[in-house]
Amino acid sequence: MTARGGRRAGAIKPLYSAEAIAVRIDQLAGDIAARRLDDLMVVAVLKGSFIFAADLIRALHRHGLKPEIDFIYLASYDGERVSRGEVRVLRGVESDLRGRNVVIVDDIFGFWPDVGLRQGASFRRRRCQRAHLRAGRQSR
Repeated sequence: MTARGGRRAGAIKPLYSAEAIAVRIDQLAGDIAARRLDDLMVVAVLKGSFIFAADLIRALHRHGLKPEIDFIYLASYDGERVSRGEVRVLRGVESDLRGRNVVIVDDIFGFWPDVGLRQGASFRRRRCQRAHLRAGRQSR
């Protein structure tokens, strides 16, 4: 995770070390595994979560889980630094989530509503957890 700043204009400095992120992801995977969820589906929100989702899925496998994986592609920024406040579903979840335990993986907590998960799928899931790296703001 990085932030702009520093002496040079546009310089990027790390907010968290790679080691701290790896430890946190392993903790999340351990927490998820401890819930003993069967029929687990991981839904990664693209594009922001793809690296986090890959790391979390590998960690889940290390903890003995073998989740099914699907993706949802949502948009709100349209190339801008500030969200328009309207979420568009560019690609919805293709898997049937009925009766499934679902972990939603996103890079920023609380930003995307569940609207995209409802589109194109009957969303009577058994349990839904969210995995995220940090709390969100409306600007990037």
